Amino acid sequence: MNTAAKLSIREKIGFALGDGAANIAWRGVSTFLFIFYTDVFGLQPAAVGLLMLIARTSDGVSDLLMGVVGDRTRSRYGKFRPWILWTALPLGAILSLLFTAPDLSPTGKIIYAYTTYIIFTLVYTANNIPYGALMAVMTGDDKERTSLGSYRMVGAFGGGMLVQGALLFLVAHYGSIPSDIQVRELEQARYEVVVSSPEEVPNVNIKTSNGIALFAWADSLALDPEHVGTKGKSFSMAAGISYTFIVSGEEDLQVADIEIIDQKRGYSSAIYVLSVVLALCLLVTFFTTRERVQPLPTQKSSLLADLADLIKNKPWWILLLTGLIFQVYNSIKQGIVVIYFTHYLHNQLLAASYMVALMLASIAGAMATAWLAKRLGKKRLFVYAFLFSGLVNALLVFCGPGDALAIFVIGIVSEFGAAIFPTLFFAMLGDAADYSEYINGRRATGLVYSAGSFSTKFGGGVAGAIIGLVLAAFHYNGQDSSAIEGAVPGIIMLMSWIPALIALLGAVLMGIYPLNQDKMDAITLELNRRRQEAGTLSTEIK
Repeated sequence: MNTAAKLSIREKIGFALGDGAANIAWRGVSTFLFIFYTDVFGLQPAAVGLLMLIARTSDGVSDLLMGVVGDRTRSRYGKFRPWILWTALPLGAILSLLFTAPDLSPTGKIIYAYTTYIIFTLVYTANNIPYGALMAVMTGDDKERTSLGSYRMVGAFGGGMLVQGALLFLVAHYGSIPSDIQVRELEQARYEVVVSSPEEVPNVNIKTSNGIALFAWADSLALDPEHVGTKGKSFSMAAGISYTFIVSGEEDLQVADIEIIDQKRGYSSAIYVLSVVLALCLLVTFFTTRERVQPLPTQKSSLLADLADLIKNKPWWILLLTGLIFQVYNSIKQGIVVIYFTHYLHNQLLAASYMVALMLASIAGAMATAWLAKRLGKKRLFVYAFLFSGLVNALLVFCGPGDALAIFVIGIVSEFGAAIFPTLFFAMLGDAADYSEYINGRRATGLVYSAGSFSTKFGGGVAGAIIGLVLAAFHYNGQDSSAIEGAVPGIIMLMSWIPALIALLGAVLMGIYPLNQDKMDAITLELNRRRQEAGTLSTEIK
């Protein structure tokens, strides 16, 4: 079989579902875990940032080991596909445990968080490195890999859109609690709302169904008549105790318009549902894909030789650092968005619409990448995407809480450029594997693709640490409304110009990447010639 032949649409879609599954896990974690840990589980932001940094830094060793294990796996299904099958159910299970909040002491919570988070990163490694490496052995054509990369990113952003768009609504659905609500009109568009529940709920969120009305504690308003409320309140509810709010900004308010949500139960139940979807998508990927590109028959297995080749692979090193930078960039933006909409715009559910809009922009960016890369080359396109996305994102610093339309426009335009980063990155890791085979006569695909998982996890850890440190510097406490208000400047920084500076650094680094399109065309032709001579083009693993 010709490894340079075009892949079928069915196989490309099946492959894309694998990254859809991975992003249900990864974007669910990067977007919602920080606010779940701080606002629901009750951990301090600095502790969460340190947890993410330590867990993901230590996980770099497992990334390299998984690359080595993948390259040496022997099965009837190939080197990399079996791992997608073996990790489908464990990945869904550990994701569910990650968003489960048992009633523990403060020390017990830290131990539970570290344990489940580290296990999650290990299982994710066992799934995602073989999945990434599979892309390089499905076809030997670097242009076809770029097309496959576009499908992959559409799947990735589709999975991200599912979790980011649906999760908060699922939280509201599954987190609904029995409660007594009384509404008394004080004057036009101003009401006294008294709520209570027979259940004790450590963390509830109260708001109106459309998220427009402003809530202020009645006691706070009595002390300060000029006090401005927020679009909803988060607080701990004791059983049988009444809580009184003054609600304004919405006419004809009825009891049915008030929503009280148990965030702990809501988050856990929502993630359980999405974990089932994740496992099913991975199974589809396993059954619809094939491995075609095999190492030359003359290549002998040698870990030391593989590591030596990797150390000398300059394109791989540059991609490793570039992947780290764009992952920090994307993870900061993803990790702060729910906090930004909850505590700056005071409209948490609007964050779901915003993230769906960004996912649609990401899909458009991923689909445009192959076309743009053919005209500009992958290296030049990468540089332009960094500059464009970062500079546009910096404009968010000028947006106020009432500028929702401008925030959406800026975020969508910036995300179109940001979607190009991972689409090119994973295709270019295949180029780095080809380069190593071209120079050294050896291929260690799994080890090369370990850069992808390492960059994703370590970059996310660095981003989590940055978010935690900045919020801690502004004394953020997700369960203290006065502390939240004081941290707003830090939240704005994390949403706007801090990611922009990181993107500019990525553009500088990608400028020294050595593999332009002419070089890759020559490498592809030479490798296909060698494989034809060695007779490896006829091998396909079912």
